[in-house]
Amino acid sequence: MERAEYERLAALDRRLWWFRGLHAQMLGALARRRPPQAGERILDAGCGAGGLLVELEGRFPEAEPLGLDIDAIAGAAAREHSGRPVCIASVNALPFAEAGFSAVLSSDVLCHRAVDEAAALRQFLRCLEPGGVLVLNLPAYRWLLSEHDMAVHNVRRYTAARVRRLLAAAGFAGIRTSYWNTTLFPLMVLRRKLGWRKGASDVALLPAPVEAVFRRIVRMEAALLGMGLRLPFGGSVLATAVKP
Repeated sequence: MERAEYERLAALDRRLWWFRGLHAQMLGALARRRPPQAGERILDAGCGAGGLLVELEGRFPEAEPLGLDIDAIAGAAAREHSGRPVCIASVNALPFAEAGFSAVLSSDVLCHRAVDEAAALRQFLRCLEPGGVLVLNLPAYRWLLSEHDMAVHNVRRYTAARVRRLLAAAGFAGIRTSYWNTTLFPLMVLRRKLGWRKGASDVALLPAPVEAVFRRIVRMEAALLGMGLRLPFGGSVLATAVKP
């Protein structure tokens, strides 16, 4: 990731409406599939600045979240931010024993140019205990590749169907997918494809009233997914699957 873009991400982790929506979706999906129990280990694979680790500990205080990131600077920031252990390693070769985690969460990692998506999914499967849950978030639609993707070294975007095929090929079962960031999707298209603020980073705090409205919208979408609904399109794909 370009250092300037990482610094913007780290500064706004847990503040920007999008991060709040992402964390709500990831934690809600985990709670629906298998709420973590006391002492169970949860891996945040690609933890970045550690915002999701903080939210995991707040939502599931009896569990044991652990972070992993390939970037040593990001890992140090995540340790300081969350107070949780963070391992510096690649998702292509996780340095953990087999069946050591009840859940693995991974946000916008398989899309990275340094990641072998098939190898990473095999590693996630290996490190999950039987019945363990994988929660993935991935950017949607290749035609939406943008300057922000280039800055964070993303080279892939996904459809829900492609995510299901990848998970099935890796050996996962019980696969469920949905899009999210649906309501605001037209604005995302305008921003990325029609030249609105062309050249500016996507990572920027909006005026407070706009942030508040956007947060309400993504919270509403998280509630809809919590009711079992699937959204037909959006800026991201949310997927859950189980190790048989």
